[in-house]
Amino acid sequence: MMIRALRHLATALVVLAAATLPAQAEPPVPLLWKVSDADNAIYLLGSFHLLTPADYPLAADVDAAYADAEALVFELSPEEVASPALPAQMARAAMRTRPGTLQDDLGPGQWARLEAYAKANNLPLQQLAAFEPWFIGLTVSLMEMGKMGLDPALGLDRHFMDAAASARKPTAGLERADEQIAVLAGMSLPEQKQMLAEALQQAEEGPEKYRDLHQAWRAGDAERMWKEMAAEMKRDYPALYRRINVERNDAWLPRLEQRLAQKDDDTLVVVGALHLLGEDGVVEKLRAKGYKVERICSACTR
Repeated sequence: MMIRALRHLATALVVLAAATLPAQAEPPVPLLWKVSDADNAIYLLGSFHLLTPADYPLAADVDAAYADAEALVFELSPEEVASPALPAQMARAAMRTRPGTLQDDLGPGQWARLEAYAKANNLPLQQLAAFEPWFIGLTVSLMEMGKMGLDPALGLDRHFMDAAASARKPTAGLERADEQIAVLAGMSLPEQKQMLAEALQQAEEGPEKYRDLHQAWRAGDAERMWKEMAAEMKRDYPALYRRINVERNDAWLPRLEQRLAQKDDDTLVVVGALHLLGEDGVVEKLRAKGYKVERICSACTR
């Protein structure tokens, strides 16, 4: 969701050179769990926020979960995601206000890495330098995924927002846009520098990193995604991991339990796959609270 809101701003700064990912023969194996109490359930579906046309159609398990759900929940509500005020809201939050320059904040080493990236990708460094490091990190990540042909307009979240609108199913968000932006804008400078450093590191390693993550998501390989996305971030960027994953997951739990407390009103919850994985993920935290948890994956038993 953060990336989708950023897209409207980043397109004014970058030109994406899209490359085609390999054609896919089978639907993605879903990262899908059903969490139940005595009389109600929520489906937790791990999203990849940017996808390609080849990632559709989805698996029958996902279609069945959507059909069973009376309502859908996302990180942000569809109304906020579509709001024309959201890009401007993020832009205001991303503008530098502290004394000094971005170059002063980053220091010689990280500034040199950003300068090299900007030159190699025809980015206007002078314009970027007006923004905070977290925004530049998101811009770099979006640009790298765009080079692979991954498009936020095709992300799983957007797919189900459109589906829910067509079917007139009620929707909601787990957090508000101002809360999500505050997660980024409220980072300390060291945390922001971590975020930018991770984006630059992945860009320097080449498209294989993003391609591997996309393929791991397509394969429904929760363990591989945990190791290659969440565990690495937790090890190398612990403050960033805690802020964007652990703290938000903990804030979502009461809202998910409210859904489970309702009677005969199943809900499909579509959030970034990172939020469902590992011991800090929503799946295991709900399991620890005593709910029945089962993975829904017909392809996993073939």
